[in-house]
Amino acid sequence: MTKSYNRYTLIKYIIDGPVIGISFIVARRLVLKQSIFANDASNYLFLLIALTTWYVATAFSKLYKDRRSNKYSEEIVFIAYTLVIYSILLSSISFFLQDYFQFSSLFFVTFIALLFGFFTITKYIIRKYLHSALFQGKLLDNLLLVGATNSALDFYETINKYYYYGYKCIGFIDDHTPKMNGCTYHGGLSQLPALLQGKMVDEVVIALPNAQSKMIQECIQICDYYGTKARIIPDAQQFATSSIQVNNIGQLSVINIRELPLDKEENKLLKRSFDVLFSLLFFLLIGSWLLPLIAIAIKLTSRGSVIFKQERWGLNNEKITCYKFRTMVNESRDTDSNGRYNQALKNDPRVTPLGAVLRRTNLDELPQFWNVLLGNMSVVGPRPHPTPLNLESMQTVDNYMLRHVVKPGISGWAQVNGCRGETRSPGSMQRRVNFDLYYIHRWTFWLDCQIILQTVINICRGDQNAY
Repeated sequence: MTKSYNRYTLIKYIIDGPVIGISFIVARRLVLKQSIFANDASNYLFLLIALTTWYVATAFSKLYKDRRSNKYSEEIVFIAYTLVIYSILLSSISFFLQDYFQFSSLFFVTFIALLFGFFTITKYIIRKYLHSALFQGKLLDNLLLVGATNSALDFYETINKYYYYGYKCIGFIDDHTPKMNGCTYHGGLSQLPALLQGKMVDEVVIALPNAQSKMIQECIQICDYYGTKARIIPDAQQFATSSIQVNNIGQLSVINIRELPLDKEENKLLKRSFDVLFSLLFFLLIGSWLLPLIAIAIKLTSRGSVIFKQERWGLNNEKITCYKFRTMVNESRDTDSNGRYNQALKNDPRVTPLGAVLRRTNLDELPQFWNVLLGNMSVVGPRPHPTPLNLESMQTVDNYMLRHVVKPGISGWAQVNGCRGETRSPGSMQRRVNFDLYYIHRWTFWLDCQIILQTVINICRGDQNAY
């Protein structure tokens, strides 16, 4: 795969040059009314600087990092992030070179807007080309698993399910377990040199327990000898209740336990400022007309209140009142006769026809922007669960209570990854919690932007798991 994938990466680099040139020509035509063929040295100088600055900005933003396994919304966010850096650099250079060329603010804004539009389209096309090549088996790495642990099994099932990760598992080796869910067994760990010598393995993934540290080191040395890339799936389950961050002190790696991004005051301030600004803009631009329309529709189609209030758990397990548009008949109950939380089912008779539409498009959650302004919720975070569901899940789901170390959100990483609908089995709730913990441990402002963008996409196309 290496040579073919390098060609794909090279295409991503090369195609950005013409995109910048086309955006510059179109912006010049729209704003400056200049001919496409206008021969002006200042235009060529600006274009040269624009091209050079772009590749400098992408080096800072890591735009060309492989994101084939991630959602397209993440790529859009990184395009926007790169353009922010690019705008700062290009405007600064233009200020110092204003004696050689001068362009109006309108031209600059138009140029950046065109870049965003064209980059979004071209990178989507390239992404689809890559996925098509992966689906046809043209860009697959042959991968060998070392060890038959639970982590190895999870990894094997994941790369088999999602072809666009670009891996083909040729089998595994292990001294004790000869079977692993249909994966081809190639013998014990002593077979590693022979398998690598055959040049059929592009990458080795080591998934041995931490107790076998000597064997892990031997496997790495063998991979180094044969020039084969090696990765390690860490056996860090003993730290599962905490966030793990690895820092270097000199040449030593040190593991920090329970250091979360949102523990830092500057990150809390950034997130809260964004929450308030985003919510105010929502109420001014969208909520001022959409919320009354939904409220009127609810009143006209069913009997009962427009707003549904429910007790849920927020930051540090504090109880909050969560606001939603009512989507069920007025007589529906939160708990069944046994006191268990009565989750919504597919084709649930309690859900009104309008309520089904609101739930599928997430529009029933819009009143929670008021919760955000009150300060007990965030725009993005783990979804708050009703009190009865919390009481049930905290006894059966690992690390469930850790999702309450940050404010709950209107939308979250679990929701945009398909974790909606029923959570009657501990497994389905565990998957949702795992996504929430991933978000908590790896929060960034740009991850919030990606989740918001993906939520908007899901609203437009509807969510089949929401009912």
